[in-house]
Amino acid sequence: MKTILKTCIIAFALLLTISANAQEKPITFGIKAGMNLSNMTEDLEADAKIGFNIGMTLDYAFTSNLYLLTGLDYSLEGSKEGDSKINLSYLKLPAHIGYKLPVTDNFKMIFHAGPYIAYAIDGKYKAGAVSIDAFNDDLVEVLGYKMKRFDFGLGLGVGAEFDKICVGVGYDLGLTDILDIKNSATIKEITGIGDPKGKNMNAYLTVGYKF
Repeated sequence: MKTILKTCIIAFALLLTISANAQEKPITFGIKAGMNLSNMTEDLEADAKIGFNIGMTLDYAFTSNLYLLTGLDYSLEGSKEGDSKINLSYLKLPAHIGYKLPVTDNFKMIFHAGPYIAYAIDGKYKAGAVSIDAFNDDLVEVLGYKMKRFDFGLGLGVGAEFDKICVGVGYDLGLTDILDIKNSATIKEITGIGDPKGKNMNAYLTVGYKF
């Protein structure tokens, strides 16, 4: 995990350097933050939970309207059921193709879609006062499975830019089964399902600033 964090810090420094030297180039750097509503498309019954996201953005203009929209996000996701919940803290790297439609001189509509990759730097299963590492075999003893750290999926969104202020809504759907089943008997005893599948779902709202 230290290697992942160092890589992210280096990536952040590089993006800052690029932004500082990109005044005459088709690159725009920004920051954003917002709220998540996440769940998992799993065979187990679970409810959506509220989280948050914060990150940096980098827009690269192919043309005056067509862009590569990327950056690095910290996103708190997961699911809940009754008094138990799973909190998963992801570093996410989207790579979306976006179209910015000018409406006025200072106002643009944005439409974007594309893949993302993500790595969970932390995860906890909580039930009442009990808290267990979601990636540790201790969770297997309780539920019969643990979580996988890597995720990959597709996302889409719409937004608006008001001069340097931007707002957006979007949705990410994971394509990776993030449940690592280790004891089918235990999980079947708890849920009645021997081999459940789980993929991330996350809807988000963000507000940001472009430098």
